[in-house]
Amino acid sequence: MADFPLHSRATAPFEAKPILEQAGQAMGYIPALLAQMAEAPALLEGYAALSAIFRKTGFTAQEQQLVLLTVSVENDSHYCTPAHTVRARDADLDADVIAAIREGRPITAPRFEALRRFTILMIRDRGFVADADLDAFTGAGFTRANALEIILAVGLKTLSNYVNHIAETPLDPPMIADAFAAGRRVA
Repeated sequence: MADFPLHSRATAPFEAKPILEQAGQAMGYIPALLAQMAEAPALLEGYAALSAIFRKTGFTAQEQQLVLLTVSVENDSHYCTPAHTVRARDADLDADVIAAIREGRPITAPRFEALRRFTILMIRDRGFVADADLDAFTGAGFTRANALEIILAVGLKTLSNYVNHIAETPLDPPMIADAFAAGRRVA
């Protein structure tokens, strides 16, 4: 395992303590991701702020989790994939939709599939999505603002997914049943 500390409220740098305290109160424990991010308080603060901002987007709770899970699978995150599997279930996202995202296969619900597909294209094409793909996305009932909000989600999950990669973040107990067999993708 990489040598990145799992900070507690007692060991975290001063600037990170309030965020860890808030997470501990809200969740009943400090997630390992945040405990590792605390090593760099600015990263932790940025991640917390972007998370709060993403919750204000035009997506429903189910759509938010669909996007965050899709990004985590696409980025091959062993930690965030099970984390968003749990959160997607908590948001009442259908088990078949969650399984499709985790397995990298199309979703049968057209609107959800349009969201999954556009999110993947945004990542793979690094924002250079074709006009036809944007038209297909908006044709499924999403807006141009939603397309920009996906960029917010990709940035948010890039922060956490890359921390998971470099720090080899251990799974929190609530996520163990949904562990994800990540494997580095080779071009």
